[in-house]
Amino acid sequence: MRTARISKATVARRELVSVTGEPIAVPDEGALVHLQFRRFAGCPVCELHLRSIVKRHDEIVRANVREVVLFHSTVEELLPYAVDLPFPFIADPTKDLYAEFGVESGVRALLDPRVWRAIFYGVVLSLWAVVRGKKPLPPKPRGGRVGLPADFLIAPDGRVIASHYGAHAYDQWSVDELLALARDAR
Repeated sequence: MRTARISKATVARRELVSVTGEPIAVPDEGALVHLQFRRFAGCPVCELHLRSIVKRHDEIVRANVREVVLFHSTVEELLPYAVDLPFPFIADPTKDLYAEFGVESGVRALLDPRVWRAIFYGVVLSLWAVVRGKKPLPPKPRGGRVGLPADFLIAPDGRVIASHYGAHAYDQWSVDELLALARDAR
């Protein structure tokens, strides 16, 4: 398992609003929160990762982890991609939360050879969904295409149990890594 940076930071209690209007408490008094910072609405690489989360979402819930996913896109841009997903999408088009959590952008997001396979596979799957009418073409990213992902596991009291800042666009916790971190937090 990759080493996650352990932080002594505490996240102040706040209420975010999902793209569907649902209030989302972070931290959550009853569960760990996996706060994911992704890139933009329709990002093929992000969608590839989110598929792995969806496939194992029941395991994640049983581990008492609540998924919350942020994108640097508007509500309108995100809505078509949030349909039928079992976790909330949060729009942060001004990247205020990205800045607060130290989530960066950089050309290495796309130039790192470790991401090329995910880009290819993600683009093929996304284009197939567009051709079949399942998804719209992604809008032009307001926050740019070179965002880097980040993951935070936040305890009910607001302590950041673990964090991971991606080195490239497909560098995030796997479901197995997330579940191991949740297990260690108990």
